[in-house]
Amino acid sequence: MHTRPKKRSLLFAVILLLLGAALGMQIDAAVSGDDTFEQLKKLEDAFLVIDRQYVEKVNPKVLAESAIAGMLKALDPHSTFIPAEEVAELQESYRGSFGGIGIWFEPAATEKDTAKVTSTIPDGPSEMVGLMPGDRIVAINDSSAIGMNSQAIQKRLKGLVGTKVKVTVIRPGARRPLDFVITRDQIPLYSIDSAYMVDDRTGYVRIGRFAMTTHQEFVEHMRRLKARGMQRLILDLRDNPGGIKQTAVQVADELLKAGKTIVYTRGRNPAESEVDRSTPGGLFEEEPVIVLVNGNSASGSEIVAGALQDHDRALIVGRRTFGKALVQRPFPLSDGSVLQVTVSRYYTPAGRLIQTPYENGDLEGYFEQKVATRELNLDEVPDSLKYKTAHGRVVVGGGGILPDVVVTADSTHPFLAPVVMAVRERALDVRFIRDWFNRHERALREQWADRQEAFMQTFEVDEALWQEFWRYAAEEGPLHLVSDGAAAPAEGRFARSEAEAHRAVLATLLKARLAQRLYRSEAGYPIFNPIEPDFQQAMQLWKRAEALAAFHIR
Repeated sequence: MHTRPKKRSLLFAVILLLLGAALGMQIDAAVSGDDTFEQLKKLEDAFLVIDRQYVEKVNPKVLAESAIAGMLKALDPHSTFIPAEEVAELQESYRGSFGGIGIWFEPAATEKDTAKVTSTIPDGPSEMVGLMPGDRIVAINDSSAIGMNSQAIQKRLKGLVGTKVKVTVIRPGARRPLDFVITRDQIPLYSIDSAYMVDDRTGYVRIGRFAMTTHQEFVEHMRRLKARGMQRLILDLRDNPGGIKQTAVQVADELLKAGKTIVYTRGRNPAESEVDRSTPGGLFEEEPVIVLVNGNSASGSEIVAGALQDHDRALIVGRRTFGKALVQRPFPLSDGSVLQVTVSRYYTPAGRLIQTPYENGDLEGYFEQKVATRELNLDEVPDSLKYKTAHGRVVVGGGGILPDVVVTADSTHPFLAPVVMAVRERALDVRFIRDWFNRHERALREQWADRQEAFMQTFEVDEALWQEFWRYAAEEGPLHLVSDGAAAPAEGRFARSEAEAHRAVLATLLKARLAQRLYRSEAGYPIFNPIEPDFQQAMQLWKRAEALAAFHIR
């Protein structure tokens, strides 16, 4: 290759200038050190060789963006590149009459993996049709979504309000893919899913995500519950994917006395390292607190759980959390594209890195390890991953927040009975009540619309509704009840006596779904929670939570 020296030098200088301008750095900082300069020069050489000597004409834009993607692949699971045309489309999708389906999801880890729904927005389109956290998106409008990145999935799910999109998912435990036709809509912005008094002492607050308004919502609900006699709190962060860091810090601040470290970040650039501490005047600084978490609790919810655990302020109950603690910052590039680069990591007050370990951008190993370590016990943890809380308790590092009490799946629990699981896997409770409610809405609203308390106390699933549900299950499940002794081990067949044995749980599911239709999504939690294993376990652990609270009483 014959390159004119002046032209080559000019091209190299332009590349350096663009790099420095795009990343907000001075050129000398971008090429500090002989090795950095040489590697950047090598990248330029390779680009020019391919551009000029490859057997077919190449697209320089494709080459450049492929090189960027290759560099990011060697970093971490959350640093990404957004092409200029996708940036514009994403911005446009948030204007005018564009809408979505109301889910949070994590993208595919590999080309053979699928995006996983981490949570559904209450009262949003997806929740209303029965999409659930943990569902794996395998197709959108009958076109494969396997290996699809976050931007591509968002592009296909978003559209004009009122239009429909078909989403096919694989649900853990289900034996076949499930199809959901979802009508796009404007997505509700509130972040507190439910807040109510469990009994005359116990308040319950579920935070679905950390948004701009979360702290204000949290304060309003806490004041209302305290006025009703709340003396202890269940804070439910299950399926909370995170969101805005500062609002998570503010929520934790309301539960901690002044001067406590809530979270700190460390980055290579000193400007990215900071410490968040609690301030005076929290709403609930001394009373017992239990925090519920699971494998879909990530980022901001891990900040809250980690801070409260490290300060012995709350008892953490559930399953190991997701383990996302990488802070990304967007850097606009010269053509309007954006480089979303990890600049720092979160640490809990005791020094635990919340981030699940990963190696050289190995996404598959990253996600596999997170799942594999979710049920660790203290006896299985090496000393290097053990940390001490403010009052000397041992807590575990190594990625995510390991609860103080790990709730494992108990197959004998009625909520996990095969017939109940079959109904939940197929979302038959959601789908049936939606259909039944639409056919009886006028009469139901006339009887119950202004009588929520009476509904909660007195409504029962009668025999007619019970039988109608099973007729629907047979047609739409398909889920069939057969006479005792005739139940073959075939999929979707259960003895009638088994369904009757678990009628209380199934009827509770139907009642909770009906309450969500009559009122709001939040109305279902007071009905649903008492049959749910994590919640039941939490209600048995107040003595342990009270022992922690005693550390903080003056």
